[in-house]
Amino acid sequence: QVQLVESGGDSVQAGESLRLSCVASGYTYSRACMGWFRRAPGKEREGVATIDPHGRAEYAGSVKGRFTISRDNAKNALYLQMNSLKPEDTAMYSCAAALSGNCYVSYLGAYDYWGQGTQVTVSS
Repeated sequence: QVQLVESGGDSVQAGESLRLSCVASGYTYSRACMGWFRRAPGKEREGVATIDPHGRAEYAGSVKGRFTISRDNAKNALYLQMNSLKPEDTAMYSCAAALSGNCYVSYLGAYDYWGQGTQVTVSS
C-alpha cells in the first residue's frame, strides 16, 4: 500500500521560511519522480517543484529562486525548503509520486499517488 505523508506546514509571516517534508512508503522510492504541488483557496492545483530519480529539479516560475526541492532516497523522504515566503504562497501543499520516473511540473496527470497535504499560511 502506497502512502505519502506530509508535514511541516504552519502559519508564518511574509519573508519567513518553512521546510516541508514528505515520507513515502509502499513502492520503490528511488525510481520515482517526486513533486510538490499546491492548491490555494478557489484555485486549481498547480505544480511547485519536481525532482527526478537522478536529482534533477524543475520549478514553477513563481517559486524559482525561493524554493528548493530535495530528496533523500535512503530515508524515502522528500523536502521543500521555502524561503522568502509571500502571502500568495498560501495553499495546501501536497507531495506526489510518478512511478514512471518521468517528471512534469505542469502535468498533474503524470502522478500516480498523492498525499493528503499540509497547510501553509503566509500573512502580510
